[in-house]
Amino acid sequence: MNPRDVLARYQQAMLDKSADDLADLYADDAVHEFPFRFPGLPGRFEGREAVRAGYRQLWGATAVRARSVREVAVHETTDPQVIIAEQVVLAGPDGAEHAQVPGLLVIRVRDGRIVHVRDYMDAASVADLQKI
Repeated sequence: MNPRDVLARYQQAMLDKSADDLADLYADDAVHEFPFRFPGLPGRFEGREAVRAGYRQLWGATAVRARSVREVAVHETTDPQVIIAEQVVLAGPDGAEHAQVPGLLVIRVRDGRIVHVRDYMDAASVADLQKI
């Protein structure tokens, strides 16, 4: 898979709220970082199984789910392993108001697997989701 394919599957895993589908995109020793911290979220996950366990815990602890992902822009870089996605995730619990969560993903893919992600989510928007 190339970085664009991986991005599409990453976004689908978010929509499906599937920690397994998401983690299966990662290399065994991948790193997923969250530079913009907020309560309940670690600064990083190290390794595929940490991604799996972390997202199971995060997504399992809330009724909030991603409803749609709007790509604002996708930037292919001079490094063929790196793709940058500006996106807005519309999210919320079933039957409730939805909120927009803007974010930016910087994904490095090697041999069809994610080896590194820098996941910049708007922490204030995520915190607002917890109030819905």
